[in-house]
Amino acid sequence: MSSLSSSLAGQPEPAWDIAKLFPLQGHWSEGSYLSFTESMNQFVELVDGRVEVLQMPTKSHQKIVQYLLRILLDCLTPDQLGDAICAPYRVRLRGQTYREPDLVAYLAEHLNQFGERYGDGADLVIEVVSGEGADRIRDYEDKRRDYAEAQIPEYWIVDPTEQRIVVLYLEGNIYQQSGEFAIGDEAVSRVLPGFRANFANVLHAGR
Repeated sequence: MSSLSSSLAGQPEPAWDIAKLFPLQGHWSEGSYLSFTESMNQFVELVDGRVEVLQMPTKSHQKIVQYLLRILLDCLTPDQLGDAICAPYRVRLRGQTYREPDLVAYLAEHLNQFGERYGDGADLVIEVVSGEGADRIRDYEDKRRDYAEAQIPEYWIVDPTEQRIVVLYLEGNIYQQSGEFAIGDEAVSRVLPGFRANFANVLHAGR
């Protein structure tokens, strides 16, 4: 017996046979993804047939999301301008690709896209950046590309670490920066009338 085998002898192993029950990476269908994510308490996204398992959010991250959802709904619901929801909620961007934005909003005229199991596109998506490395790349680069390709008119990146909100609006097929807002500034939406967020209040919500 090799030294490696000896060191592993008697040690518990992952249930590899269970993994065989799932599709190979690159071969996940939309139906497989939807059924899988409805049976677990984990953030999982589907990108071109590959599943991406995301880190569970921290308390401060969730408190910021809750605050933003509250002010979003305060803006949308009194005059029935639309509706919004926070993660976990899947948004279909294209074939075999679903993201789970931290927040997603729909104007009244597009509420037919706000489905029971998932949304089909959106009017506004917001991501609260957390973690390092791959997490930041996902929000700043991968999701920026995916949301633009799906023709989502506005994308907010809320970054507590860098202490800024970046508001992007769609021009053609590419996002342009509407503004970058720091402490003392108020981020303003182009798409949702009256929706604005004081960044100092956003940061305070996460404490």
